[in-house]
Amino acid sequence: MTRPTQERALRTREALMHAAAEVFDEYGYAGAGINRILERAGVTAGALYFHFKSKEGLAVAIMGAQPQQIESKLTSHGLQRLVDITFVWAHELQVNPLLRAGVRLSVEQGSFGVHDASSYLGWREIMAECLQVAEDEGELLPGAHTEDIAEFLVGACTGIQLYSQLVSARRDLPERTVRMWRMLLPGIAPSETIARIDLDVRRGEGT
Repeated sequence: MTRPTQERALRTREALMHAAAEVFDEYGYAGAGINRILERAGVTAGALYFHFKSKEGLAVAIMGAQPQQIESKLTSHGLQRLVDITFVWAHELQVNPLLRAGVRLSVEQGSFGVHDASSYLGWREIMAECLQVAEDEGELLPGAHTEDIAEFLVGACTGIQLYSQLVSARRDLPERTVRMWRMLLPGIAPSETIARIDLDVRRGEGT
């Protein structure tokens, strides 16, 4: 493809992703009809099937796009970066339909015949990398197991966002995320490290 054609195809793909995310977020997978997605995106069925083989393929792509919504907003490293990932995630879940749809679809995927742990495993890997940097820089307690901590965090974040969604439509998710860290940090980091960690939840609005 020529460059203008490639750019047009990329814009079409992004329009489809964002439109589908809005529809999945509002209606769930079952209620997200193809025609509704096409109307929201302003494209033809041919354009959709050029980029995605099926509605299921579109849903899987949205599930896999979650880290892109977070990591581009980060500038910190080590343990602070890990904290900031969760703060940005908590904020973006309130304002970003693409991330919300990815999370919703990851949780509900069994209902439409998909059993893809990639999004959870991807987050575990990202978090483990942050923890490995933290360990290398002496920010963790001796004997801390980075893979175990990362896996626990993925589960903890999944749980608190579901709970927050039910009790407050996620309005209190940032504050719940801070409380999670206040309970977790003493178990993984020495006091001198904890003193350096910024737990101002507003970091999630623009780290």
